[in-house]
Amino acid sequence: MKVKLPAFLLALAVLFSAFSATAATEDKRAEYIRSHYAKYEYNVPMRDGKTLFTSVYVPNDQSKKYPMLMQRTPYRVAPYGTDKYKTRLGPSEKFEQEGFIFVFQDVRGKQMSEGEFVNMRPQDAYKRGKKAVDDATDAYDTIDWLVKNIPNNNGKVGQWGISYPGYYTSVSAINSHKALKAISPQAPIADWFFDDFHRNGAFSTPMAFIFFDSFDKPRDGVFPWSEDRRDLPTQDGYQFYHELGSLKNVNEKYFHHERPFWDELTQHPNYDDYWKARDVLQHLDDVKPAVLVVGGWYDTEDLYGPLATYKTMSDNNKKDNVQLVMGPWYHGQWIRDKGENLGLAQFGFETSIYFQDNILLPFFNQHLKDDSKVAYKPQTTMFETGANRWRTFETWPPKQVSEKTWYLTADESISDKPSADKQGFDEYLSDPNKPVPHSASISRGWDRPYMAEDQRFAARRPDVLIYNSEPMESDMTIAGPVDVSLWVSTTESAADFVVKIVDVFPGVDENTNKVDRETDNRHELVRWGIIRGRFRNSFSEPEAFTPNTPTEVKFQLYDVLHDFKRGHKLQIQVQSSMFPFMDMNPQKYVENIFEADDSDFVKAFHRVYRTEDMPSNISFTVLEK
Repeated sequence: MKVKLPAFLLALAVLFSAFSATAATEDKRAEYIRSHYAKYEYNVPMRDGKTLFTSVYVPNDQSKKYPMLMQRTPYRVAPYGTDKYKTRLGPSEKFEQEGFIFVFQDVRGKQMSEGEFVNMRPQDAYKRGKKAVDDATDAYDTIDWLVKNIPNNNGKVGQWGISYPGYYTSVSAINSHKALKAISPQAPIADWFFDDFHRNGAFSTPMAFIFFDSFDKPRDGVFPWSEDRRDLPTQDGYQFYHELGSLKNVNEKYFHHERPFWDELTQHPNYDDYWKARDVLQHLDDVKPAVLVVGGWYDTEDLYGPLATYKTMSDNNKKDNVQLVMGPWYHGQWIRDKGENLGLAQFGFETSIYFQDNILLPFFNQHLKDDSKVAYKPQTTMFETGANRWRTFETWPPKQVSEKTWYLTADESISDKPSADKQGFDEYLSDPNKPVPHSASISRGWDRPYMAEDQRFAARRPDVLIYNSEPMESDMTIAGPVDVSLWVSTTESAADFVVKIVDVFPGVDENTNKVDRETDNRHELVRWGIIRGRFRNSFSEPEAFTPNTPTEVKFQLYDVLHDFKRGHKLQIQVQSSMFPFMDMNPQKYVENIFEADDSDFVKAFHRVYRTEDMPSNISFTVLEK
């Protein structure tokens, strides 16, 4: 007699089985590394006399020479000790089976390496003289030492890394060593005012809090803010940051001016010389190694970085030397799991495994092992969300497109023609005491599934405007950035504006004419963006709004490759908060929001105009059929 398990027990059994299988695979991988690689540790000298701690894993099979695959990181190259091995060496298990010399290095001033660590150090050593150092010179000196001192290497080096290690990968291309043949900056930081902590001037408070756990403490010190927030009064990020109030309260309540980087951030609220010096893009005009830039459409940390890095490198260098991959991934998901889904958004297959096996490994084999049989050739490989398929283009954005502009009109609608209305507008009350949440889930304020979350929780709020297209008569694929032009006014002197593009699924399956229980009329987030209104004309010279005066605000949403299927609607949502992922605007203009008093946070009525003279709209390009 079969016993039917309750649903929750069945789910637990499936989860336990999957966990056990994953653990067994990881154990097998770790065993393979120990039996096939020998580990060495070195203190590699830099041109200024400092040494950087470097772990090297060399294949035991010495019958042939191997290329080196390096990762430079501020996060630790642990475990330390030649008898203690990593359980992963490459981006995937196949890299270890293929055979490389794997190199890991603590960057200057971190963990076991000497020198001073500087966050996003300005890359200006080439202007300061022979003994001057920066992250680019450290990469050069490391590679020079490795090719001269590691036995059995073939004289070719590749480098890769995700996020901050992605930044170290990008800067290695500045006046690069001739042995550096291929690099893969993955979700790289590019310009720190636009990556990580800011979105068009708005500040991501939760990311900053979490970031300090690794980056704003002494090398061997203990920072009391653990990532899982056990020491916080609540795991509810919305509640925590709401009760925190003004960011001025952070030092008084928590950091007490013992977190230098927080103080740096708060002293530079505008795009000034501090941030401009940390713009890596300005140095990427003579990139000699082959480049594979990698990013994720759902990366809430560094979506700007890969897109800007690819654009800068491909505009300023040989285009056939620079390639781009964008998949349906959160930050680093292409290495961390199989990439089958993000929350409720399903992608249909193991997108990460496809990328690892068919793009990343062939790329490094091609340039480090001269393996032309498996050469990675497409210029850009992009995942088309909505349709759930890979597409290849010669360039990104693609050239075979047509332009579209859709206007906000009356009755919560979108039209391809501007309104003939002379006085139309929509209005809502933005209350700093009740900001629009960035997610319906309870989280610490920095989560990832929200990037594809159902948006009905927001659409039903009175402080969120919605505009819907008619159901699509045929598929429409948006390809490239989305330009936003809003005509707005506020009863106060400051405001933020958030624009979301949402894919509204039909409630009824068009084939069966029955309620589609799988998608359930989901309102899936495709892309969102924000502009801190004070920066509408300049990120360096902010300015207040004149109360009750219509003003045009323009900004751009990050690139999209998304197919709106026949029968679906495109919805635009407009709101003024995305809390707590983005900090709350006081709505009363102050010179520095980090120094705003709690009393500066006031309610304001915001209007979005949709008239003949003030045609609020979005414009984008669509793939031609």
